[in-house]
Amino acid sequence: MSHLIKKLEDKVMAGKEITFSEAIELYQTEDLEELFGAANRIREKFTGNKVDLCTIMNAKSGKCSENCKFCAQSAHYSTGVEVYPLVDVEKALKLAKENEASGAHRFSLVTSGKGILQKDWEKVLTIYKVLRKETNLKLCASLGIISYEQALQLKEVGVTMYHHNVETSRDYFPKICTTHTYQERIDTIKNVLRAGLDICCGGIIGMGESFEDRINMAFEIKELGVKSIPINILNPIKGTPLENLKPLEPQEILKTMAVFRFIIPDSFIRYAGGRSALGELQRQGLKAGVNAALVGNYLTTVGNKISEDIQMIKEEGLEV
Repeated sequence: MSHLIKKLEDKVMAGKEITFSEAIELYQTEDLEELFGAANRIREKFTGNKVDLCTIMNAKSGKCSENCKFCAQSAHYSTGVEVYPLVDVEKALKLAKENEASGAHRFSLVTSGKGILQKDWEKVLTIYKVLRKETNLKLCASLGIISYEQALQLKEVGVTMYHHNVETSRDYFPKICTTHTYQERIDTIKNVLRAGLDICCGGIIGMGESFEDRINMAFEIKELGVKSIPINILNPIKGTPLENLKPLEPQEILKTMAVFRFIIPDSFIRYAGGRSALGELQRQGLKAGVNAALVGNYLTTVGNKISEDIQMIKEEGLEV
């Protein structure tokens, strides 16, 4: 199997693309040390040693109309999640400045709901105008399904990247959400790209999908031209339909990230929610193709301290 890994590494290093069937073979390898080493060398060639750090703010929480089975904020489930309306400018600016001072590069408002409510839209634009003026952060947004016109407005107020996950593969998506379609998510991504914004798009692993679903998701993301790929690991939330799923083994998580590196070699493979499942093996991920991270606290869970992540990254010989 190590012969296969070397052959596919050489293929990627030569600027060629691996096929779906080759990715499946790669995923089935048991030689993880060789797989991780190859993914690390691919990362080093195509993206260097720099690690990108982004932060988010849960800017509007709970009462989401959608029934995504993983989500604590869905109104369809009773999870005890905190519920509050869109935050004010002062609160958003305070957190953004704190994150910037801690060493983060990016900052994003994240709101619950299928899309942003019209009554909140102008408030969101105002917040971004202030953030652009008062910080040096690169500004991102994650506001659900948006139109091309809305994407243009976000660009005008300083947003440079929009985050919108596909969540899983096209085939598996209906088993995770039925209140909107996979195609609606793709349409939003295309609206964002057409408006000239960068796109951050990944998904969640550990939702009961097969490894073929994960590979399909990687190729679907690649086809969209995505270069920032957050990989979340399901943190089963009590009260959601997925609460009793067994968490993925750490090596399975790292294998997924390494194979993503082979498929999309020049991307930012980003640690996102749920990476605490890796424990001390978070360091191993930085040697298995990972080169970006969502840092600080997440939407409904607690993440790593920014300073701890920066220390870990530097100790592994990478640059922030």
